[in-house]
Amino acid sequence: MSGRTILVLVSVIMLSSSAAGQSSWQPSQRYPDPAIKIIDPSFAKYRINSAKVEKLAEGLRWAEGPVWFGDGRYLLWSDIPNNCMMKWDEETGAVSVFRKPSNNANGNTRDRQGRLITCEHLGRRVTRTEYDGSLTVIADSFEGKRLNSPNDVVCKSDGSIWFSDPQFGILGFYEGEVAPVELPTNLYRWDPTTKKLSVVAGDIARPNGLAFSPDESKLYVVESGVTPRVIRVYRVDGAQLTDGAPFITAETDGTPDGFRVDVDGNLWCGWGMGKEGLDGVAIFNPQGKLIGRIDLPERCANLCFGGRHRNRLFMCSSTSIYSLYVNTQGVSGG
Repeated sequence: MSGRTILVLVSVIMLSSSAAGQSSWQPSQRYPDPAIKIIDPSFAKYRINSAKVEKLAEGLRWAEGPVWFGDGRYLLWSDIPNNCMMKWDEETGAVSVFRKPSNNANGNTRDRQGRLITCEHLGRRVTRTEYDGSLTVIADSFEGKRLNSPNDVVCKSDGSIWFSDPQFGILGFYEGEVAPVELPTNLYRWDPTTKKLSVVAGDIARPNGLAFSPDESKLYVVESGVTPRVIRVYRVDGAQLTDGAPFITAETDGTPDGFRVDVDGNLWCGWGMGKEGLDGVAIFNPQGKLIGRIDLPERCANLCFGGRHRNRLFMCSSTSIYSLYVNTQGVSGG
């Protein structure tokens, strides 16, 4: 038996035994699922009345960075404190270890060639997994100084890679290792032609989750270093950003983290750490109005769309992974 096989078996055993001690949460036996809340009538068309929240995996420490591989019919995500990346197989439902150690990987996405792009806390870098499984370092420094701990990442249709660089992974030993801060908490763009980084926003206190609007004319960014947290919206002008006005303010109603945008321009935001009953996903329309919620028993840190038609929402929620079919699609590349 190979070492990788043993590692996978240990992981599955860990997940199974941990499940026994988990909360007694069960999917609703009712349709429509009462966990899917219509806040504004405009959200009703996105709820599938015969679909409900399902739990796909549990026993994690802090799930983040989900990314869908439709060509392989599987979901990958990071378990940051466990220093590994996990895999859920759509065909069998099996959960296994994809990569360990992962350098305390956090956010993930795919580039327009289908390759995995990963933010690493411990490596303080952004990497690309090539088709043969080897790793290419996209960025680990800027102007001779080490990055902080790249957090979340998106790819634009022109091949550029945009990522946030707060300090969470170098402030303690739980999600990385303590290290000196060498750079401000910038938002960066990697140019596919020059292979160089540029700062596209240097005025964000600990930028976190980010996503483009469907036409890529806007970039939404979570500012996590302010209280309350704010989602800013920038205008995208080629390789430059302008404005950066507050778009959504969390106030006392929880904490936005990672998010994705659907084809209608709605923001599906991981939410939690606020008032009781607010853990889950908050959905805002393109004008910033809250129109719907998905209640979960745990804080949702990040999410992505997947499945054959990009209409299945996968939610990384603290120690578990949940999913829900919805009546919309995530934007291509999200």
